Amino acid sequence: MKKNWLFLSVLFAVMFVLAACNGGGGSEKGSETDNKGKSGEKETTKVEENLLSSEVTNEGEAIKGGTLRVGFVTSSPFQGIFNWELYEDAYDKEIMDFATNSIFSTDGDFVITDTGAAKLEVDKDAKKATITLQGDYKWSDGKAVTAEDLIYPYLIIGHPDYTGIRYDDDFKNIVGVEEYHSGKADTISGITKVNDKAIQIQFKKVSPAIYYGGDGLWGYAAPKHQLESIPVKDLISSDAVRKNPVTLGPFKIDKIVNGESVQFVANEHYFKGKPKIDKVVLEVVPPTSIGEALRTGKYDIATSFPTNQYDGIKDLSNVSLLGRPELAYSYLGFKLGKYDKVDSKNIFDEKSKMNNVELRQAVAYAMDVEGVSEKFYQGLRERGNSLIPPVFSFYDETLEGYHYDPEKAKELLDKAGYKDKDGDGIREDKDGKKFTIRLAAMAGSETDEAIVEYYRQNWKDIGLDVQLTTGRLIEFNAFYDKVQADDPEIDMYMAAWGTGTNPSPKGLYGEGAEFNYSRYVSPELTKLLDAIDSEDAMDPDKRKKAFRAWQEYMSEQAMVFPTFFRTEVIPVNKRVKNWDASYANDTKDNLHTVELLADEPLK
Repeated sequence: MKKNWLFLSVLFAVMFVLAACNGGGGSEKGSETDNKGKSGEKETTKVEENLLSSEVTNEGEAIKGGTLRVGFVTSSPFQGIFNWELYEDAYDKEIMDFATNSIFSTDGDFVITDTGAAKLEVDKDAKKATITLQGDYKWSDGKAVTAEDLIYPYLIIGHPDYTGIRYDDDFKNIVGVEEYHSGKADTISGITKVNDKAIQIQFKKVSPAIYYGGDGLWGYAAPKHQLESIPVKDLISSDAVRKNPVTLGPFKIDKIVNGESVQFVANEHYFKGKPKIDKVVLEVVPPTSIGEALRTGKYDIATSFPTNQYDGIKDLSNVSLLGRPELAYSYLGFKLGKYDKVDSKNIFDEKSKMNNVELRQAVAYAMDVEGVSEKFYQGLRERGNSLIPPVFSFYDETLEGYHYDPEKAKELLDKAGYKDKDGDGIREDKDGKKFTIRLAAMAGSETDEAIVEYYRQNWKDIGLDVQLTTGRLIEFNAFYDKVQADDPEIDMYMAAWGTGTNPSPKGLYGEGAEFNYSRYVSPELTKLLDAIDSEDAMDPDKRKKAFRAWQEYMSEQAMVFPTFFRTEVIPVNKRVKNWDASYANDTKDNLHTVELLADEPLK
């Protein structure tokens, strides 16, 4: 009962403040219509007592052409970096998915197939891969796609002046990349052009990761004819990236309002066939407004939906709700060092404030993740026990992870020497000095602040004083700018990772991974990561054991620990014909087939 009252008191207090600042507001609940059985149902995800299908059919005669209206759910303007080699966050990726330059397709297990624009052939003994275009394809400007366009992304990422975040340990697996990056070579010796449609790549090693797009393999083409005249250091600010990128996907960018909206038009040169709809209009909409916008028929699709608002749309008669497990997890991380941009590697600081295993474990045990899931997420979040999401076959459900156990947390703090020596209820550090932990967390929906405040109370209950960096939740882009820059005002941070389709964790936690925001590095961690993507790991049993050993190590060290696994809710207006969210048949890979049953979204 005490726990429930704490939830309610924190939530009501925060919502009162938000209403006072924003002028209140709300949305009406939709009609009580049961929509089950009106759409084809395939793989399912449990939400309360209902089942969310992964596919909706919506039979009927389609109109000719039309405009798909997309609610782009974010509380921040998008950055607008429309280049696969340079983009930095999931929001720009969501936009580029409508005009993707992907050359590979994958199956339901995320393994590369031969059904994409290019096929992959691997000679594991020779440590080589051949990538071959499977047809005569054109860019959105009508220029031919060639082998040079397959090579050019590697020349961008490996370039000495590259400003992005994808030059990492994985990428260095390509023979000659390090020499090229250091300026000792004019090109990458390990990448050769076979003919106008094929290239060959020589790797230092080949592991199972290559079949998921790992080992340094890049899954996108880049229009060399548009980009080669632009210095690599200037690409990120160029019109070719910001305003008029040449693309390979079903749609091409027509108009951009910076940070607010993007209009796409059908790409008549798309290699799978010209799309059946004429346009896609994508508009930024705050998480607090998307429920009402769906109810009133403003949008056909929401790129994401705040799961803590699920109750507000679950009964809408004009919308079908699809669901699938996300390729993502929420987590809490600790700052334990710095990133050295000169040498492109993480530097672990043994003297860092949070470099105490018992302290980090105590923070984890103190968090009532299960309670937050129950109260705020309607069963659409569950406590994470691993840094591998359950959608992957390498996920191990037998891992324990960190349950809510405040008494265990107190024992760990006592053992580590963090004790309340002055009787004020707050623990001092091991030297008897005042101890405050600074937490960075992102602003978002109305309940985000309530959830963070609840966790702060959890930590206070075990004697830890946790204060917010900047004194408040931080806007999305500013948050990641601070985390990536190792802002000294951050001791720990709450974030989330979209893993992509490659389960290998080296790109997130390796010594050379700029995404390794905790900056934790150790010989043991490097050894465990290397084992996952080793040649020995071609044996499935050995790779499974390597994944298990790595997951156990990460849990024990707790430099980063998962909080939630996530179920993605995908609202689809009932005028959209045939939308499939399953990973095996994702409509985003077949946007050219989407049709509409009416001129405007249904209300």
